[in-house]
Amino acid sequence: MISRTTLIGVTDQTYQPTLSQLRAFVAIAEYRHFGTAAARLGVSQPTLSQALAALEQGLGLQLIERSTRRVLVTAAGMRLLPKAMATLEAADRFVASATGDGLGGTLRMGIIPTVAPYVLPGLLPELRKRLPELRPQIVEDQTARLLDGLRTGVLDVALLAVPTEMPGLVEIPLYSEEFVLVTPRGHELAGRTDLAAAVLDAQPLLLLDEGHCLRDQTLEACRSADVHPAAVGDTRAASLSTVVQCVAGGLGVTLIPQMAVAAETAGGTLDVAHFATPAPGRTIGLVFRTSSARADDYEYLAAIVRAQRPM
Repeated sequence: MISRTTLIGVTDQTYQPTLSQLRAFVAIAEYRHFGTAAARLGVSQPTLSQALAALEQGLGLQLIERSTRRVLVTAAGMRLLPKAMATLEAADRFVASATGDGLGGTLRMGIIPTVAPYVLPGLLPELRKRLPELRPQIVEDQTARLLDGLRTGVLDVALLAVPTEMPGLVEIPLYSEEFVLVTPRGHELAGRTDLAAAVLDAQPLLLLDEGHCLRDQTLEACRSADVHPAAVGDTRAASLSTVVQCVAGGLGVTLIPQMAVAAETAGGTLDVAHFATPAPGRTIGLVFRTSSARADDYEYLAAIVRAQRPM
C-alpha cells in the first residue's frame, strides 16, 4: 500500500520553506529513492524524511507518496518541482555571486560517449586552471538519459548533439563537425575526399548499439540519401573504440566524428575517407535548463569547451 497523508492547505500564511527542505524534496523527486537521495545530500534518511515532512506540513500539500516498493511524486509535487529547482538554482547563484566566482562548487556535467573521450583530456586541465574552485562531476551516458537528468535536475549541464527538440532547455551550439568514413587498411574507398553518401549503399556498415545518438545520426544520413547499407545491426558495440576495432578486423566500415579520427586511427591499421560537401555531420552544444539562474556562467563555460575542441 502507498502511504497517504491528508493535508488541507497552508494554515500558517507566514510559512517559508528552508533550502534544506527544498533540497530534500528535489532529491527525492529526482532519485525516487530515499536512501539514494539522502546519500547524495550527505544526510541520514531520518533527517531527509523529517525535512520532507516539514515541507509538506508547512505547505499543506502532499508532494511525495511512499510505499514499500516505490516512491511517487504527486500531481502537486510535479507542479511545484520546477519551482523548487529554480529556487535552489537561484540560491546557489546568489552565493556564487557573493564570492565573486560565478562558476564554483559542484558542477554536474553530462557528456555523450562519442564526445567525452576526445574533449575531456583537454577540458578538465583547462577547467582546473581557469576555474580552480569548480568541482566537475562527469556523467557519461546516452543522450536520452542525459536529457532526463537535465529535466529532473540530476545534471546541471550536458554536452551532446543539438538540437534536442526538448522544451525547457537552452542550447548553446559549440561547434559542428563532419563524419569521416573509417575503413580497413587498403579498402577501395580509402583516401578519397569526394565521397557521396551513395557509396554506403550495400557496404557492411558497423554501428553503435541502440540509444547512441551517433547511430541515429548515421542511419538518418543513410535515409536522407536513400542508401541501404548491408549488415546494419549484425555487429553492434557500446563504444566507438570497439566499433573501430571491428573495422580494423575487416568486419565492415563505419562513420566517426572528425574529433575522434586522430585518437581512433592512431594504431595505423585503418584508413579514412572524406565526404564531399555537404558532408554528413553533427553539431555539439552545451545544454541546460531554461529555469537555471546561471545562464551567464554557462555561456562562459561554453566558451571554454569550444576552445578545447580537438582538431
